[in-house]
Amino acid sequence: MKKTSHFFILYDVKIMKTKIYYNPRCSKCRIGLKILKEKNEDIEIIKYLEEAPTKEDLKKILEILKIPAIDLIRQNEDIYKKLVKKNDKPNENQVIEWMIKHPKIIQRPIVIKNKKAIIGRPPEKILEIL
Repeated sequence: MKKTSHFFILYDVKIMKTKIYYNPRCSKCRIGLKILKEKNEDIEIIKYLEEAPTKEDLKKILEILKIPAIDLIRQNEDIYKKLVKKNDKPNENQVIEWMIKHPKIIQRPIVIKNKKAIIGRPPEKILEIL
């Protein structure tokens, strides 16, 4: 089964939904989603742990955020620590592959609106792109 790229499906649509890469178990994600709902945003919730972002999605997110892949990693996660122990100087593509295989290591929430994106830590940062 081919993976669907969440980013490109709606990227060319005139009126884009505000996307949130969301983990329901994460308090920051829940607060971020609440902020979007309070601002009456048209929201697309992407449960990235259920369906990991594609390589294209991650590259586009990184491009919009203007950060290297390593900055999108939750570096305190055990999975990341094990991966970096095997390769302590990963290149951009390796880090992206890690995020695809282990989406739990991706920073969250990520909110995208109108070709702008932000990592919602703290969640109030989301307001900067609304």
